[in-house]
Amino acid sequence: MMNEDGRRRELGDNDGPVEQEIEESFDRIVEEGAQRLARSWTTILVTGAFGGLEIGVGVMAYLAVLHQTHDHLLAGLAFGIGFIALLLAKSELFTEGFLVPIMAVAAKEANFSQLFKLWGGTLVMNLAGGWAFMWIVVQAFPQWKVELHEAATHFVDAGFTWQSVALSVLGGSTITLMTRMQHGTDSDPAKMAAAIAGGFLLAGLQLFHSILDSLLIFGAIHAGAPVGYLDWLGWFAYTLPLNVLGGLLLVTALRLLRNKELIKERRDEAPQEPGADRPH
Repeated sequence: MMNEDGRRRELGDNDGPVEQEIEESFDRIVEEGAQRLARSWTTILVTGAFGGLEIGVGVMAYLAVLHQTHDHLLAGLAFGIGFIALLLAKSELFTEGFLVPIMAVAAKEANFSQLFKLWGGTLVMNLAGGWAFMWIVVQAFPQWKVELHEAATHFVDAGFTWQSVALSVLGGSTITLMTRMQHGTDSDPAKMAAAIAGGFLLAGLQLFHSILDSLLIFGAIHAGAPVGYLDWLGWFAYTLPLNVLGGLLLVTALRLLRNKELIKERRDEAPQEPGADRPH
């Protein structure tokens, strides 16, 4: 019979294969987070603009299916194309920054100034890229004006209620969970399945998502619907922080707690200044 040491070697270095997978996932998240936070301003702005364009592709697919079927759930499945594009093109979406970069900061692989630089640059360029893309979409498909108007009014007329608060918190936690699922596997098909699932929940259930839904509102404005930028800003002002809260509180904080020992090990090994060479 295999002795205990032999069995342990077969299962992995930790108490079991599940723990080994969690460690590997944690390492992937921290390393990717450190790389993303070390980007220059130019790279952050360009990848943020591409993120806005690629999420716009998902919005375009969503509107096409919604126009033909009038079914939000089917349209939500189509929206997953946008998340697949983000995944494969390695672009940056603001609301995907609530887990991976924060884990790198917690592990002392980066600092908060780098985090705020990533968040600020990505947010602005997501909106700018999405605004421009939706102008093109509206010129190409003027027949989608009704769908854009209905989508925009769904958000801007919601008001600051407990329901809109809950929808915003769920929007932030859902996309952060999608990010966590994608980093829990090396399988590209599994990552794409997570992207489709995330798109279905966010767009199909019409959760409040500060970037995705801003593009729908921008599209309605471009199409001449009776919605303005002040309407958008009033909705965006509470949706954005509640997205952040949902992603941080319901997903990231729990992952930090789950990985506290791994984080402690990383912090003990980390150099004093982020970006300095780690001692061999």
